[in-house]
Amino acid sequence: MKANDFRELTVSELEGKESELAERLFSLRIQKVTGQLEKPHKVSEAKRDLARVLTVLREHSTSDQ
Repeated sequence: MKANDFRELTVSELEGKESELAERLFSLRIQKVTGQLEKPHKVSEAKRDLARVLTVLREHSTSDQ
């Protein structure tokens, strides 16, 4: 997803997306360690999406102040 797509979501939706992406990243890392991961680029995609969500959440928190 692009950052603009995340900016359209509410704060509660972003927080849900954050936990979902964190769980997905954890799962992908476990698969990578055990050798079951077929597409290694999915780890970097998940990390990137999680960083985008956290950035947009930070933007929301600074705009509220």
